[in-house]
Amino acid sequence: MRIKRAIRAASLVAAPLLAACGAVLASGPARAQDNPEWTQPHDPFAILGPIHYVGTRGIAVYLIETSDGLILIDSGPEAAAPIVERNIAALGFSPRDVKIILTTHAHVDHVAGVAALKQATGARLLVSAGDRGAMETGVPPSNTDYGVWKFTPAKVDGIVEDGVPVRLGDTALVPVLTPGHTPGCTSWSMQVDGKAAGLTRPLRVFFPCSLTVAGNKLAGNRGYPGIVDDFRKSLDRLRAMEADVVLPAHPEFGKVIERAQRRDAGDKTAFIAPQLLPELVASSQAAFDKALATAERAP
Repeated sequence: MRIKRAIRAASLVAAPLLAACGAVLASGPARAQDNPEWTQPHDPFAILGPIHYVGTRGIAVYLIETSDGLILIDSGPEAAAPIVERNIAALGFSPRDVKIILTTHAHVDHVAGVAALKQATGARLLVSAGDRGAMETGVPPSNTDYGVWKFTPAKVDGIVEDGVPVRLGDTALVPVLTPGHTPGCTSWSMQVDGKAAGLTRPLRVFFPCSLTVAGNKLAGNRGYPGIVDDFRKSLDRLRAMEADVVLPAHPEFGKVIERAQRRDAGDKTAFIAPQLLPELVASSQAAFDKALATAERAP
């Protein structure tokens, strides 16, 4: 498929990167309704090759163009669903071109709009086994400082398995299970042609699932008793990975909107940041260690 009309340049300034991306989010997944940027419209824009940004100012939703339709990663909050739908149309596509919806993790700020977008597009919803229950009930299992914030459930059409590519047309996305933030937290990896960035080699693109503790209880978590071990294993796994381009679910963590502005100003390599994933993992590890130490000292 080809984009039928020119993509408007991003016009909003990115929120600054959090000093410690691994720190507990002040607004937390249970308070999505209190963060106006999460439902603030933003113009869609191209990132690299077949990857486009169709999310809001504060929550990333990624659209991937293939030879046989579109793949959507996440939806944003429920109120963001019509924004995502309009952004898809603004790129010259029909929402019915979306054939697959993937998720990073089952929290209200990232998947509450899935049910509406699934209905609008007719797409198949594929999630990890660990997050299937939350997606189909709208109730995340983990005990958090915010309680449980429910969202509209969505029927799951298939389960993704670690390392087994999800294919559509000429494109493959590889799920990398990184539980901790949720039991089924799923990162995604793919390769794109590096020509758009002036390179002759393919670029490794990584969509990391959130790495923050974000209010999850690390001690005595009855809903998710394995949370500490999962966080440790996932951080170890991600520490060993390499990526040229990192596109987080919260755009400020990777300065995604800011990088688009730099690219539009002439910097072809604006999205290439091989140091970003190690920095995110290191800051998340430090924040996790601090939160765990605090939890273990509590009565």
